[in-house]
Amino acid sequence: MKDSMTLPYPPASQARLLDLAHIDRTLRTRLPFSSRLEHCLPLPGDASNRRYFRLVLARSSVPSVILMQLADPEGFKASEETVSQPVDIDELPFVNVHRYLQRLALPVPELYYYDHSAGLLYLEDLGDQTLEKASTTGTGEQVKAWYGQAVASLVHLQCRSLEHARTRATNLCMAFQRGFDVALLMWEFEHFLEFGIEARRGTPMPPGDRQRAREAFHDIATYLAEQPRVLTHRDYHSRNLMVQADRLAIIDFQDALLGPITYDLASLLRDSYVTLDDGFLDQMIDYYLTGMRAALPRSVYTELGLDDASMFRRLLDFTSIQRNLKAAGRFVYIDRVKGNAKFLVDIPRTLTYVLHNLKRYPELSVLRAALTPYVPEWQ
Repeated sequence: MKDSMTLPYPPASQARLLDLAHIDRTLRTRLPFSSRLEHCLPLPGDASNRRYFRLVLARSSVPSVILMQLADPEGFKASEETVSQPVDIDELPFVNVHRYLQRLALPVPELYYYDHSAGLLYLEDLGDQTLEKASTTGTGEQVKAWYGQAVASLVHLQCRSLEHARTRATNLCMAFQRGFDVALLMWEFEHFLEFGIEARRGTPMPPGDRQRAREAFHDIATYLAEQPRVLTHRDYHSRNLMVQADRLAIIDFQDALLGPITYDLASLLRDSYVTLDDGFLDQMIDYYLTGMRAALPRSVYTELGLDDASMFRRLLDFTSIQRNLKAAGRFVYIDRVKGNAKFLVDIPRTLTYVLHNLKRYPELSVLRAALTPYVPEWQ
């Protein structure tokens, strides 16, 4: 791995205080429009170590921009990298993936300027209306239209990235250089056992049940890793989709990598923050398959296993099990290690999805039996 792997991130000390005078100079001289800083308002953060601010502007054609302040990669990501494929990079992942998504004409915020030395990115302000929030206030037809847009963007991303993978144009994005393999999927399963069960309960799992769970996890990880890969956003859910009137924009895409074709669809439809009823979920699955069928050559559609609806649903459900368990463990980790308890409320919904899918498949009965005594939501 090249030394440049560390270059895109500023020293941790630079992630503490903002130099407002420097920011004002940047706004006046570096952005594609002239502006001055009027107010700097902190915004609620996500699960990462990044910080966000809304810069309210004066003397500008644009009323505000979003400032993303980088920090060193958190321990969770650093540990994950030890089992993931090494990637040689010489620029910030956000910038690299952003450029690729823009190339695909996907709806992402404008990147006005990246101040490398200060670790600051100046981004288009998409407002505060996430798909999660909009889903609680919009009409049924609006929600259906927004989710339809989300699925359509996903179809576009997958089909175009498949085209680039097949023509060996993978140098266009660093996300093509790494992917979900058995080691990474198992690391995420182990993360659930460590935090989603043991840290949450305060006691270790008995060795027998832990081993049975690990063996079942390995079977799932092997199954998922053997599937055809597409480029995945990795966190394609309602908090990373911004609603502006009829437009849906995608954010938080810097962790993109190759993964099972069902990964992002599972993230969207088995979302830790929004519950979709089964009928609507089935409708979105059909919409996805119809979109892929229209966009892909028949031979590719078949090669990806999309022509067998029952097998596709099985893959989607198994992907959801893996992703939801990973998320539940992550939520406890954020509480215990980072002191942020706000995601704990989302654990019951997330684990309910897992139980629902475990019950659908008799071959997962051993895993269900191994975990149930240690998951309060299943008892």
